[in-house]
Amino acid sequence: MKSLAVFEAIVRATKNVGEPHLSEAQVSVHPFDERNIHPDISKVSLKLFDNGHYSHATFEAFKLIDNRVKKLSGVKDTGFSLMMTAFDPKTPRIQLNELQSMSDTDEQLGFRHVFAGAMSGIRNPRGHDNEIDRPDTIDLCLDHLSVASVLLRTLENRKLPLP
Repeated sequence: MKSLAVFEAIVRATKNVGEPHLSEAQVSVHPFDERNIHPDISKVSLKLFDNGHYSHATFEAFKLIDNRVKKLSGVKDTGFSLMMTAFDPKTPRIQLNELQSMSDTDEQLGFRHVFAGAMSGIRNPRGHDNEIDRPDTIDLCLDHLSVASVLLRTLENRKLPLP
């Protein structure tokens, strides 16, 4: 497992040919640690990522978010529709802040669209296509997992329902 992480770091470092050499500490850091990927995402995506299944790793991370929102909200839907219902600023099932000011409402509405858009634009294509049709790169996968981490941390810091 460690040799795979070293290999991935070397591959990423080749993008910086001519740059100063990486230290041993930099080479041994797993990309999930570099990006501060949420631990719950690591549980469902790390092995897939380490085995080169980048699309599937992304899909599993967003499936985790979908299931977490479904459980917290009590809404029996999935994907885009689930997010639009769960984060509706007028009748939120998941309330991210106090919803007392225009800024609070804007934040709730914005994250409503970020969650819904991530389901449509990131999760769904990977759920409908296979990895051969959608060969994600390491960097794209890490970008997606970073977005998923932001969404999970946003859920964890919600106002209601209480954690």
